Amino acid sequence: MARNPFDQFSKQFFEEFLSPLGEVRINYEIPGEAKFVDIWFTPSTSPEAITEDLGMLGRIAQTPCLLEPYRKQPTNQEIRSCLYKLYHLESEIQRQIKRDEDKISEEELPQLWIIATSCSQRLLQGLNATEDETWEKGVYALGSIFLTRIIAIDQLPITPNTLWLRLLGKGLTQKQAVDEVIALSKQDTRRSKILKLLYSWKISIEVGREIDLEEREDMMQLSQAYLEWEQETKGQGIEQGIEQERRQLLENLFLVRFGGVDSQLVAIIPSIACLSSQEYATLLLELPNLSREDLLARFGSQS
Repeated sequence: MARNPFDQFSKQFFEEFLSPLGEVRINYEIPGEAKFVDIWFTPSTSPEAITEDLGMLGRIAQTPCLLEPYRKQPTNQEIRSCLYKLYHLESEIQRQIKRDEDKISEEELPQLWIIATSCSQRLLQGLNATEDETWEKGVYALGSIFLTRIIAIDQLPITPNTLWLRLLGKGLTQKQAVDEVIALSKQDTRRSKILKLLYSWKISIEVGREIDLEEREDMMQLSQAYLEWEQETKGQGIEQGIEQERRQLLENLFLVRFGGVDSQLVAIIPSIACLSSQEYATLLLELPNLSREDLLARFGSQS
């Protein structure tokens, strides 16, 4: 289980959406450096492979890029670290090009996208970042020589074009985006995939601690979204896949909640995985407040 649930979610998110458009490398290690790029994306050689369905995200994916998502405003040090990774990666590309006796234009060099839930004016001023009028509101560019833009998710306009990036936001920004995803046609494959990712991520965040009323309301909304996904999937006759996904999720949640998964916990997983959709969702909401003994007492006799 990832130590940072949002980090894991965002990587799965970009891998899911960008894999059909090119090569996605997660936790890419800069050669010779103890630094890892969160997401290093290289588009396919066929521009027509980029569709308009992803809106702003699809436009970003038209050029090689480093994607560094943050669940909060990045610190000065974190931004410098992102720039460090960009320029070391560029140096490696330049060395490779030189060995091949080839040339590369500025436009072909990787672009850095720092994707943050919010950015203060103080931070933007410290970076001398200005609003990029060639993009949506909420996108800021450093000087062109730096090949870097910052996205303040909470400032993006609420349009279909920004939907997939607003899903990485917080609070009302993310809630609005989730509502829009739920409202998508049930035939839209992205709807099902993203709802599963969001639900698993939220559970992973909250399972290890008490949650407040506002967070519990968020969880209920995502639980309902997950129930919709399960009902649709059952209608397609693939219940076995649902049970397998439940088992994998439960193992991960037990690992985070209890620090390990012993033979007794393993033994009750099948009983929990076979619960009805409503019972299963309710149990996951209760899990942060349940002890290991509570679970064994409740499901041990059924295993």
